Amino acid sequence: QVQLVESGGGLVQAGGSLRLSCATSGLIFSSYALGWFRQAPGKEREFVAAITWRSQYADSVKGRFTISRDNDKATVYLQMNSLKPEDTAVYYCAAGPYLVTDETGYDNWGQGTQVTVSS
Repeated sequence: QVQLVESGGGLVQAGGSLRLSCATSGLIFSSYALGWFRQAPGKEREFVAAITWRSQYADSVKGRFTISRDNDKATVYLQMNSLKPEDTAVYYCAAGPYLVTDETGYDNWGQGTQVTVSS
């Protein structure tokens, strides 16, 4: 059974940093693309970043967020710096066969972790 479990969310002031983690089990981690998505209240879920042997970022987070993966620990991370109130959302990690920005390309999802950035 595939499981993805996010952690590291919380409340932070604007300009601060958080590091999200997503621990996975039940899949051949090194073979998968790992992605982070987020959903703000009243908005659709949107792509944030994804990684295989390369990484890709949404324009809104480029230069502030860094995605990384540890294949030995089967864990993907999202380092978020210079956080803004508009980054407030539930953040989800996802696993899929290819690095794509469309959420339909990912068939395994975590339960999400709340990130709140105060102004």
